[in-house]
Amino acid sequence: MFDLVFNTLFFASYSNAYGLANVALGPYDILLDYIVTIIVSIVVALILRIPLLPSKPYRYSFDVSAIYPTPIIAIGIFSIFLVLNYTFMYNGLILAVIIGVLSALFVKYLFDFVFPKPLNGDEREDI
Repeated sequence: MFDLVFNTLFFASYSNAYGLANVALGPYDILLDYIVTIIVSIVVALILRIPLLPSKPYRYSFDVSAIYPTPIIAIGIFSIFLVLNYTFMYNGLILAVIIGVLSALFVKYLFDFVFPKPLNGDEREDI
């Protein structure tokens, strides 16, 4: 896994796909952007009153929370933008904030429509 993280940081910071070397990011810039994305997504999720932790028992809970899946979705979407070499401005910080806010909004309002909860053993699916 650490090799994958290193390769992602290395290739994203090496150069832009279009040869614009002056737009390239360093590994510390990318790491800072990931941290900003995680923090913004958690803070906005808490502002939207998403619970910090899912309901108990944690292991079998399919409830959304501010810890999971909000920052995971934010990291994934931000990684797609980094792979596409689109960082917008300020070395990707503005993009990290935008993606953090949008991922929290997605988890609050659209997550249950895109990823419905599985049925319990007592429930049957309506046909």
